[in-house]
Amino acid sequence: MKTETRRSQAKKSGVVRNVLLVVALVVLALPFAVPTIWMIASSFKPLNEIFRSPPTLLPTSPTFDGYIEAFQYQPFAQQYFNSLYIAVIVTVVTLFISALAGYGFARIRFRGQNVIFVIVLVGLLVPGEVTIIPLFQMFQSAGMVNTHWPLILAQALGGQAVLATFIMRQFFVTLPSELEEAARLDGLGRWPIWWRIALPLAKPALSAAAILTFLASWNLYLEPTVYLTSPELFTLPQALTRYSDAYGGEMWTTQLAAATMTVVPVLVVFLIAQKQFIEGIAHSGLKG
Repeated sequence: MKTETRRSQAKKSGVVRNVLLVVALVVLALPFAVPTIWMIASSFKPLNEIFRSPPTLLPTSPTFDGYIEAFQYQPFAQQYFNSLYIAVIVTVVTLFISALAGYGFARIRFRGQNVIFVIVLVGLLVPGEVTIIPLFQMFQSAGMVNTHWPLILAQALGGQAVLATFIMRQFFVTLPSELEEAARLDGLGRWPIWWRIALPLAKPALSAAAILTFLASWNLYLEPTVYLTSPELFTLPQALTRYSDAYGGEMWTTQLAAATMTVVPVLVVFLIAQKQFIEGIAHSGLKG
């Protein structure tokens, strides 16, 4: 009887803890969720409703004028495509390079391995603002300014590749050595082991690296501002700053609509892949 009573009390206390945890997480999430919800709702409001006092969360007279003007004011569809294809290319190239490099640092023993890995990681400590001028001079001498090549090369071979390499290396370190030994007994070489065994097992780490790389490329602002001058070549963060009327005032409804179209797809992708993302981050931190 006492045992059942203790179990019942433990169960009730567990439920209370879970409820308190959920409430605490909801409260902590409000400062992040409310501005996003307000932005999406306000993108459907006329201008007079955005600044109404007292403010309302949902529009009373929904309109799609902001979304229509977003495409009419500048080549927003082309700019959207620019950001999308650049982010996809950067993500694919970065994953390929980082998966190879991470596997090499984790599973192949060579002289100076740890020293070289530390030197690679130093790239994470160098801000992009420090290297932007020499990179601009290099790309200008190569005739690449006002093209998308600087955005692709600087990201795929720069800081994003370093971060992805670190994630992949940390994951590959956790793989049991017995898997490689069994594969070698079956006659597989280093490349088939990486391609057929290690890479399929690294899907969580690949997902985490892919999401981080895609988001970093999608949100990139400084580099497009430096390298691009033609509106049809702009990416989304750069395009969002161009919505102003003839007097230099903000086009609030149009800008909110454009920002919503920029943010919502990223939120959808993260919600779909959040399980793999969390699992990849957790696994990549198990061993140093």
